[in-house]
Amino acid sequence: MEPVPDHCPGTQSESAGKVSACQGCPNQSICSSGSTKAVDPGIEQVKSHLGNVKYKLLVLSGKGGVGKSTFTNLLGRVLAKANENCDIAILDLDICGPSMPRMMGLLNEQVHQSASGWSPVFLEENLSVMSIGFLLNSPDDAVIWRGPKKNTMIRQFLSEVDWGNDLDYLIIDTPPGTSDEHLSLVQYLKGLPQIGAVIVTTPQEVSLLDVRKEIDFCRKVNIPILGVVENMAIFICPKCAKPSEVFPKDSGGAEKMCKELDVPFLGSVPVDPLVTRHCDEGTSPIDSASPCVNAVQSIVQKIQEKCSTLS
Repeated sequence: MEPVPDHCPGTQSESAGKVSACQGCPNQSICSSGSTKAVDPGIEQVKSHLGNVKYKLLVLSGKGGVGKSTFTNLLGRVLAKANENCDIAILDLDICGPSMPRMMGLLNEQVHQSASGWSPVFLEENLSVMSIGFLLNSPDDAVIWRGPKKNTMIRQFLSEVDWGNDLDYLIIDTPPGTSDEHLSLVQYLKGLPQIGAVIVTTPQEVSLLDVRKEIDFCRKVNIPILGVVENMAIFICPKCAKPSEVFPKDSGGAEKMCKELDVPFLGSVPVDPLVTRHCDEGTSPIDSASPCVNAVQSIVQKIQEKCSTLS
């Protein structure tokens, strides 16, 4: 008897909808029916809608608090400024903790729905943002949803947002972990070309343990890993320029882990209070003389190079 998988077996598997990993999935009944005609129609809707998006980048983290949304914010801003002829979009899929509206300086913005779908909020002419935060009455409102409702919202975000032009990069900021949102996202993106994952971690072992699970998740669902970013690696004193470790690298940090797991290491990003202040205020730090921004710019160049190898 084959062992029961500890992850989604896939819609084409004979075990689809029938194993313990399928419990609680909103599509369990569809998968277990065995009917190819019962496949979620949203998959085709997403495939058609995102057909003109060149690169789909998933920003992932094994645990919360590692600066994933901050990195997504900087990634989008750097790409948009460095490539003025490219159209960049950020999709905030952290349903219960949307951070993009505040970080991008769009806290009081709202989206509007038309015949062509939801209109995202444009920060720059070539940089747009979509988040559930734009749909809430107040930034303090809690989103208290079960899996099926989250799944529906993710499908709508992927298939009903009118980005305006053909996108060069769609950057998807995901919640931490490997749960409902991630499975729904992978299911809807399945079959689309040029998808890659950027995984963000901090140096200490408690974070690296969870990132190993994120790497395992990507491999099991066949998402190419562009690389790992080590965030908050050091703190550089703005007065004396002396570097200090914020988190201990007792196990060698992210770079050593990447060598062990044969995953690309994209680089380390230092802590910078100036960038934190910009994120809180919703302003752009990328024109500042910040070691954090310099590190991110170098990492973005590597991400662009690796995107060109995606099939």
